[in-house]
Amino acid sequence: MRDIFVLTEAQLRGCVGMDLAAVEVVENAFRALASGEVVMPPILSMDLPAVHGEVDVKTAWIPGFDGFAIKVSPGFFDNPKLGLPSLNGLMILFSARTGLVEALLLDNGYLTDVRTAAAGAVAARHLAPSVVTTAGVLGGGVQARLQIEAAHLVRPFSRVLVWARRPEAAAACAADISVRLGIEALVAPAEAVVRESQLVVTTTPSREPILREDWLHPGLHITAMGSDQAGKCEIEPAAIARADLYVCDRVSQAALLGELRSARAAGVLVDRDPPELGAIVAGQASGRRDDRDITICDLTGTGAQDTAIATHALQAARGAGAGTVIQS
Repeated sequence: MRDIFVLTEAQLRGCVGMDLAAVEVVENAFRALASGEVVMPPILSMDLPAVHGEVDVKTAWIPGFDGFAIKVSPGFFDNPKLGLPSLNGLMILFSARTGLVEALLLDNGYLTDVRTAAAGAVAARHLAPSVVTTAGVLGGGVQARLQIEAAHLVRPFSRVLVWARRPEAAAACAADISVRLGIEALVAPAEAVVRESQLVVTTTPSREPILREDWLHPGLHITAMGSDQAGKCEIEPAAIARADLYVCDRVSQAALLGELRSARAAGVLVDRDPPELGAIVAGQASGRRDDRDITICDLTGTGAQDTAIATHALQAARGAGAGTVIQS
């Protein structure tokens, strides 16, 4: 007989927040990726256009971590018409030593939201200018809010600009950010968001560029996290060509699913691989050299991040005495 922890979304929300602890554990996962010792297979990804849906399965085994997670992440984007959330999912955490199931995390995508935003904070910490006064976000959903909250932990800006395709979504997002962070947050056109910000995050499922090369300016950092399926694209390839530094979370993934795929299709970066964020975190590659550099980070989401946040969540839950224990 052995104990298996079962944790609901509500219990996980009570134990894991968008804080520096989450950023640190995700940063450690990126550092581990640079070691070459992480076992991380390609993403199993299904695009389901017939039902306006997609499903991703991600995993990674990281040396030194107590467990490894397998995450199943469905997104069915017509669900709101049925009064249901568009995103859900779960993580199963296994012992890294024995392979036995240790926990079932019924997070409905919450832990993915946290680890994705934390990855954005890691990118901002290593690639954004040392001083950021205005941050911008293209998108008005959950990640738009969380990415700005996470970035604020490492670059405490005083103003936020928000654009979304639906003005009412942008206004609601700006209002939430203002209340959450206690700073000014305004709705603005996409071009103004980019031109007036030192740090911009793109958070949409767009299949055509929403950020243009001629909006770029010295001292700008962009984190693009919306392109995680073949066919998605948020950044004009010419913008990637113009950047002083373009970084991927995982080159092999970005070449299939991220902005790198679109850039190479347009003839950009066809002769070389860009550096990975983990190599910059580990000091194996150079990050931003000057506050006037233009930098772009392409985040497709890695199984290493999922293992990191899942092990962090189980430790936090055990410390808080949360969850239900079943025996198997």
